[in-house]
Amino acid sequence: MRALHRLHQSLKSLPGIGPKQAERLALFLLRSESRAEELLESLAAARREIRLCPECWNLTDRPLCRLCSDESRDRKLLCVVSEPQDAAAIERAGYQGLFHVLHGSLSPLDGIGPERLRLKELLRRVESARGTLSEVILATNPDTEGETTALYVSGLLRPLGPLRITRIARGVPLGGDLNYMDEETLSWALSGRRDYSR
Repeated sequence: MRALHRLHQSLKSLPGIGPKQAERLALFLLRSESRAEELLESLAAARREIRLCPECWNLTDRPLCRLCSDESRDRKLLCVVSEPQDAAAIERAGYQGLFHVLHGSLSPLDGIGPERLRLKELLRRVESARGTLSEVILATNPDTEGETTALYVSGLLRPLGPLRITRIARGVPLGGDLNYMDEETLSWALSGRRDYSR
């Protein structure tokens, strides 16, 4: 049953899939030949057709992704995110500007340094958009790696001239109960408070 063990190990290596779930998926795929074939075909098609947009480095199946090629988007705003799924989440929230995907966050302990991210491409893009671009929004995750990445990117962007560099707000989630919030979350919420007196 070496083949089953190999399938189990491969599925277990996927993010968010634990040993039990990998076992269930492996057995399901073995029992359902049509689903397994469909999965193989869709995976092969995705590997063949999906590539990185040469402008924003998001995933696309076109020469330029749909967001970069959409002339109605606000070209004065550039939102820097760590991963393609982050861009999708911000897009769903109603953001209408452009994106730049870094494909990771700085994490020295995991061997991820600046050379592994799409930082050179970001700097070239910001320099070439001088006069058009007015704000870069740093929307990396509010964890240690995301904060480190945001600080590093802001340091790279500051010397490029008059450009507003902002960081997404952090704090209490909508519908959250203050009694259950940790001190760090409450601290960020207090430091990032907005003025309601206007």
